[in-house]
Parts: sequence; structure tokens; C-alpha cells
Amino acid sequence: MIPRTVCLTVDAEPDCPPYLRGWRGMEEGAPALLDLFRENEVPATFFTTGDAARRYPGFVERVVADGHELASHGMTHRPFPTLSAAEAETEIRETSALLRDYAPVTAFRAPNLRMPDRYLPLLEADGYRVDSSRGKYKPAHWRPSAPTSLTRIPASVTSSWLRLPAPLRDPMLRRLSSPVVLFVHPWEFVDLRNAPIPWDCRARTGPGALESLKQVIRLFKEEGALFLRISEAAIAASRGGVA
Repeated sequence: MIPRTVCLTVDAEPDCPPYLRGWRGMEEGAPALLDLFRENEVPATFFTTGDAARRYPGFVERVVADGHELASHGMTHRPFPTLSAAEAETEIRETSALLRDYAPVTAFRAPNLRMPDRYLPLLEADGYRVDSSRGKYKPAHWRPSAPTSLTRIPASVTSSWLRLPAPLRDPMLRRLSSPVVLFVHPWEFVDLRNAPIPWDCRARTGPGALESLKQVIRLFKEEGALFLRISEAAIAASRGGVA
């Protein structure tokens, strides 16, 4: 029996855009995440904005040094549906050039999991092979999409689900099919429970969120899941090697 595959992914970005403007997540949450992944010996994929990489080059260096996959999350976290073709191309190319100074970057995720089909050729032209800009829990995932050479690996659940109490969270996680793609944001691991942001964004943030993620990793490990970087999951999917 082929084990389930799990991709742990992180969207490295400003604090809860567009509601906040700080970088506490990158300064406090990101190091805690990297420590958690190291302690549990699991790889992850870090979809990183160009702005975050410019501000925190040491973070990017550690992502690569720890063996994680570095991937693109656009330059500024502006929603791609609001961008002109020229603006979208600039967002993609500038981020690629910046991140590829650290490591090969061939996977992309648009902010808010919203990437218009009309901009997929821009990713293809810039050397991307994987797109993770969809969520299985969003209606757009189930609509017909344009043909593309990209392997599309959607997120399985929204990040706030991972912060739910275990009795609510774990039965749902056990039902997910491979590849299970989980994503979090560094700002979720800072206590934002009193911040002026939507309830689902601030609920159970802080140290409790880190403990929840630790429990999720343990849950999948106990089931014998195989943890993969997103590009590895794309290769496995193309070979039919997912359950």
C-alpha cells in the first residue's frame, strides 16, 4: 500500500495582509517554525514573497541550509487578479531573480490562492514547473481550467483548520487524500488573538498554533505518511505515485 504523502508549506509574507502591516511573523514565527521542522525532521516548502526575502535574507539562507524547498509567493503579496499583465510579469520575474540567487526555484503559489489562468503562461515562460495556487476547499478549484504544462498541486484545507482543537481537526485530516498539502503563515505563530483582523485569522494564534502544528505532524507520522517538498510531490503525482 502506497503511504499518503504530506506537503508542509509555509507562505512567508507580511502579517495577515491586507489587515496588518508588520513583520512579527517573519521575526518571531518563522524561526519557531524552522525549529519545529528541524526537531521533527520533516521537510517543508517555503513560498516566500520577494519583500520578505529582501528584509530577511538570513531567513532565506536558513530555509535553504535546512534542506527545505524555496518557492515563490510573488513580490508584494498583491492579489494577481487585480494586476495588469505587465504588473503580473514584473511580480513573477523580480521574485524569481531574487530567490534564485539562493536556490533553484520552480514552484509558485499566488497570494490568497488566486491565480488567473491568463497568467499561467507567465509562470511557464519563467521556468516554473509547479503551481500551488488553488485550494480544494475553494469553488475555483472545481471549475474547468486552461491547459498548462504546470503540475498543479492544490492546498487541501485552509490554514485556520490546523488551529482547531484536535477532536475537530484530526478526523477531517484523516480523510484527506494524497498529496495532503497543508499551509500555514508565520504570523499565525504570533499571538494575534486581540488584533483587528477577522476572527478565523486570529483564533488560537500564538504558541497554541505551534503546538497544534506539532500534533498534526505527529498524527501523520504515526500513520506512516511520507513528507515531501512540493516539487517532489509533483514528480510523484506525474508518475502516479500518490494514494
